[in-house]
Amino acid sequence: MDIQAIKNRFGIIGSSPALNYALQVAVQVANTDLTVLINGESGVGKEVFSQIIHALSARKHNPFIAVNCGAIPEGTIDSELFGHEKGSFTGAVDSRKGYFETVNGGTIFLDEIGEMPMGTQARLLRVLETGEYIRVGSSKVQKTDVRVVAATNRDLLERTQQGKFREDLYYRLNTVPIRVPALRDRKEDIPLLFRKFSVDFSEKYKTPSIQLDEEARNILVNYPWRGNIRELKNIAEQISVLSTDKLVTANDLKRFLPEQPEINRLPMLAAPHQNSDFNSERDILYKLFFDMKKDVTEVKKMFFDILQNPNMAHTADFHADNHILHSYPAAPEMPTPSGTGLAPAQPIILADNKIDHHEEVEETLSIADKEKELIVKALKKHKGKRKDAALDLGISERTLYRKLKEYNIAE
Repeated sequence: MDIQAIKNRFGIIGSSPALNYALQVAVQVANTDLTVLINGESGVGKEVFSQIIHALSARKHNPFIAVNCGAIPEGTIDSELFGHEKGSFTGAVDSRKGYFETVNGGTIFLDEIGEMPMGTQARLLRVLETGEYIRVGSSKVQKTDVRVVAATNRDLLERTQQGKFREDLYYRLNTVPIRVPALRDRKEDIPLLFRKFSVDFSEKYKTPSIQLDEEARNILVNYPWRGNIRELKNIAEQISVLSTDKLVTANDLKRFLPEQPEINRLPMLAAPHQNSDFNSERDILYKLFFDMKKDVTEVKKMFFDILQNPNMAHTADFHADNHILHSYPAAPEMPTPSGTGLAPAQPIILADNKIDHHEEVEETLSIADKEKELIVKALKKHKGKRKDAALDLGISERTLYRKLKEYNIAE
């Protein structure tokens, strides 16, 4: 079956080389029993690829089930996947088959595999290697013949380095990797997808079909689409329902597109992926605060040098944090009480405020305090909206929630 026939059958729109290559790999691997790992951002359509693999395989007449590992609580995911025996835990009033038992002979799609708990990962690894599993609360080993197709929007290799994902399971899942491109990486497909969605919604809601003018089309193509196809579909639905004019202009389109956050508000926190040595948000904070400490140390050293050598005050003229430090010439030598003939060091003037003594201020260098301060500022800036604050800090909303609990920050 050629690629275009696959697109027609599964409703896939687009002709970008990256999309065609991903479909070609899916078709080639479908008729085998190899484990497949589908990588891609949220909203790119990873589940469609799992359906293609199942539909073109020898298992196509057997069951197919999609399981979102991130949506199942940690305490029940083992029971959901592998089943449990009666009385194995509170509420287990009867025995229950798990997905690996009910889908025997078919295909199971494990979406968001990166969210799977470590204990469940060990059970899954055993299924992949031996086809064996044990129900929760049982000691009897059971066999299953299930093909596993997994998907993730995370970097699993990075999570293995952080100790959050089993390395042996990663390499077992990654037998055949398929990368589904993000929508912004296939810009030539955006107008086609928007046109398809707008026509569908016009028919659904009995409204006139809408058109984009040239400027609106350019805005649509160059928009980042962080939510990918899912976000594009939602925008098309809103415009189809709420637009009063058949021809949508650039100004009309901008009313429906969310405002994009500024990129450079926290440069080191907003783009951690630009530095390969940053493995977590805590590493970023370490780097930021060490650089700040280094700058403060250099400024202190310059002050001490001038105080110890007054002649340096003639040339001292430097900028620090947008404030100009002006040092005035040293006063003529005057005899001291000890008769040395040396003049004492003269005070340094900071802008227009005279400093007639030196006092070292002890500042806090606690990473936790600085991290807490940044989180409080971000929440205040975004009026308590966690999602926006997390985006501004360059961390996930889940990590922000954990930090709020850790530092006992009231929202």
